Amino acid sequence: MDTQNHTEQAHPIPQEAFDWYDEYAHGFISRREFLERLSTLTVVGFSVTALTAALTPNYALAEQVSFNDPDIRPRYVTFDSPKGHGECGGYLVLPAGLEARAPAVLVVHENRGLNPYIEDVARRLAKAGFVAFAPDALYPLGGYPGNDDEGRAMQRGMDRGKLEEDFIAAAGFLKAHEASSGRLGAVGFCFGGYIVNMLAAVMPGELDAAVPFYGTPAAEALRANVRGPLMLHFGGLDKRVNDTWPAYEQVLRANGADYVAYVYEDVNHGFHNDSTGRYAPDEAELAWSRTVDFFTQHLA
Repeated sequence: MDTQNHTEQAHPIPQEAFDWYDEYAHGFISRREFLERLSTLTVVGFSVTALTAALTPNYALAEQVSFNDPDIRPRYVTFDSPKGHGECGGYLVLPAGLEARAPAVLVVHENRGLNPYIEDVARRLAKAGFVAFAPDALYPLGGYPGNDDEGRAMQRGMDRGKLEEDFIAAAGFLKAHEASSGRLGAVGFCFGGYIVNMLAAVMPGELDAAVPFYGTPAAEALRANVRGPLMLHFGGLDKRVNDTWPAYEQVLRANGADYVAYVYEDVNHGFHNDSTGRYAPDEAELAWSRTVDFFTQHLA
């Protein structure tokens, strides 16, 4: 596993605050306990309001490619998921002026629905020449509600098995889309990283390149199916996810899987998300350039 050193000056927010936010965002502690823990940091010069503002997303910061960019054609579409929630939907973005079919990439959101950051990731891929599709797990409930706390609560209350079937159906929809060349990649973040690992296990003959960002592996019973190609990105400070990697890597080696993994030192879970204080610009750009090159190599 290659290591990328964090070159930026250390963020002034104490590491404990990032760790507690991760626990809160993944349902291990309540919002009340999260705020109570943050209040203990006020003695070192931080207000709870300032810390909360730095840790929670500001999606106005997360637009690298405008939805009005002339190089892309975005729209919302629906697809069928007969084993999941029936009718599902998402954000489809095509390169403008597409004259022939292009390789396609599924973009899988975190545990809170299709937020503006993930839509922007889809636009970045389309601008790079891929057909990009970002499903919204919350579509059956009316879609992403506009804030992450409510989105997390909605997604947490959904049937996990049906959710997974929805993403399997989304991958099939995208692979067969009239604009797709039939070559399929997938990239996901956090919960989406888990979904990408799951897709690599349940559809190894159909998924041509998989890139999970700080995602946990699929269920143990499925891991023996994974063959790759797979590129995995990890934040060096993300102990919760990183603790799952050694056992997963053993299975990948036993499978003879085609994979590469990168650890970016001194950055947190969610370091690619440019809407929060966890964002690490240099590491995010390096991981993204590696991802686009990986898709270009394997989906051409």
